[in-house]
Amino acid sequence: MTISRRQFLKGASAAGAVAATSFSIGNAIAANKELKIYAWAGYITDEMLADFKAKTGINATFTPYGTNDELMNSLRATDGTGFDIIMPTVDRVPGYVDYELVQPLDTSRIQWDGCLDSAISGSEVGGVVDGKRYFAPSDWGTEAIAYNTDYADVDPSNLSYGDLWKPEHAGGVTVRGHSALVGVGLWLEKMGKLPYPLLESYKTEKAMRANFDVILKEAVKHKDMIAQFWSTENEAQGAFRTNGALIGQTWDSTAFKLGQEGEPIAYGAPKEGALAWMEGFVIPKNANNVDSVYEFINWYYTPEAGAMFVKATGYNSTAKGAAELLPTATKQFFNDSYTQQDLANLWWWPIQEPWYVALRNEYQDRYLSA
Repeated sequence: MTISRRQFLKGASAAGAVAATSFSIGNAIAANKELKIYAWAGYITDEMLADFKAKTGINATFTPYGTNDELMNSLRATDGTGFDIIMPTVDRVPGYVDYELVQPLDTSRIQWDGCLDSAISGSEVGGVVDGKRYFAPSDWGTEAIAYNTDYADVDPSNLSYGDLWKPEHAGGVTVRGHSALVGVGLWLEKMGKLPYPLLESYKTEKAMRANFDVILKEAVKHKDMIAQFWSTENEAQGAFRTNGALIGQTWDSTAFKLGQEGEPIAYGAPKEGALAWMEGFVIPKNANNVDSVYEFINWYYTPEAGAMFVKATGYNSTAKGAAELLPTATKQFFNDSYTQQDLANLWWWPIQEPWYVALRNEYQDRYLSA
């Protein structure tokens, strides 16, 4: 899995122009359609909805969620009813299939020539289950180290997850509960202090508990250094804006948006590997407007739509040609944040099956309540 997703990055950096895309749906059909989108907060803007309607005639509404668990719980509560399209991370897709909450894509209806070839192949693990594709990749990003360039004690050329826990940062750290444990795990693994390779934690309960017992003990030891835990984008940004955070393990978008506001926040990949994820479009089992879903996916796989997404989020679109349309500041943030070695060293989230998620949440709860 790791190799195929790294190939995705090579394709992303070498992407060319996209072939012209046409939208086939007729105005008479579109007039009676309404697409209900359930996606991450901040992912779908009014500009995007207006452009989609202008190109297809389809009215779309957007409902936000803040975490993968919120999305999963919502769909389980409604048995896959209420929305036409969702945007989970690829590592969580097998869980939706297990719970019978989603339906396979009709791949013949998607204009794949608008999507990076490497994103398509890189999403086969997780996005294809029992030979059926459930996932059309939309974007990718990372979770790594955001830090205040005026006050954080770090060497940008030698970042580590361990930098979070330097005594100089006491009271100024922000992290997300469950992913902070993984960051601690990668740090400990690099020092040879885990009983199993960290990736084995995703394969068996025995390895997971053995590793996370060690990880939790180390994390709790440093818990008093934390200024704020975050679970959503707004919370992560707020930690730096108002709650005294000097350094944190955050999404790339956190640093990007704070930087746009003039805050002295930089972002970099630790030597243990930035946590990398891919998201995409998935159709719930009981979607009402499947035709409109394919129109939306095909609209997104145009340079203009992909660029709108990146400008709104700070993440990286899988639409061919989107990068060429981005503002200079957006391109500069990417170049400042990652070296080629960083991109080759990304740590892609493994498939997180329901049993693992349950145990992960158990350890997170123990961390937060310690």
